[in-house]
Amino acid sequence: MLAEAHVSTRLPAKDLERARTFYSEKLGLEPVEVRPGGLRYRCGAGFFALFQSAGSASGTHTQMALEVDDIETTVAALRARGVVFEEYDAPGLETRNGIADIAGNYPSKGVGERGAWFRDSEGNLLGLGEPVRGSHP
Repeated sequence: MLAEAHVSTRLPAKDLERARTFYSEKLGLEPVEVRPGGLRYRCGAGFFALFQSAGSASGTHTQMALEVDDIETTVAALRARGVVFEEYDAPGLETRNGIADIAGNYPSKGVGERGAWFRDSEGNLLGLGEPVRGSHP
């Protein structure tokens, strides 16, 4: 039943116009559909939506992640647009220049992952990931 369903993320926005500006100016994304109280975006084969909400984004965990081919180039390009990346120094997760090397991954994806995180204008925590290809040692 659900195995054939399409997955689509929903992110809250207290100020939808502020969020639209952030996603356009900082991330280079424009909505593919607009309705009262909502914006729908396409990234690759997937979709996500921003919706007008009186609630607050938790921002305590990754709410949406985007897989990229070259995380260093992507982070540099987003920084040039004014995106601020989170820095972490915790057991098992340490960033250097905004990018963490993460051991382990799903076997079909590789042997590890490189990750980076930033917040949108509404406090949603978004992640970037780049699979590390190769074989297990």
